[in-house]
Amino acid sequence: MPSMFVIIWRFTTGDAEAFERHYGPEGTWAAFFRRDPAFVRTDLLKGDAYLTFDWWTSRDAYEAFRTSHNAEYAQIDWQCESVALTEEKLGVFETV
Repeated sequence: MPSMFVIIWRFTTGDAEAFERHYGPEGTWAAFFRRDPAFVRTDLLKGDAYLTFDWWTSRDAYEAFRTSHNAEYAQIDWQCESVALTEEKLGVFETV
């Protein structure tokens, strides 16, 4: 099985419905990422906070997407900022 790359974020929110609409597997972010064939999927987990897992075929593919879509990424980040009370990047990982 080829390795995959994942970025994991932790969020808290005061508006679960709006948060899930933007950060869920069919949300604003996933729709944006899906424009790239190297994007695999977004997983959203809910507990005492939300965790997002954004899966890509490789770190290089993700970084190329970020570089070529940086302005649009920043705009979506600004638009979604109001639904996240806290945001913490937990890390980036590759499957072994």
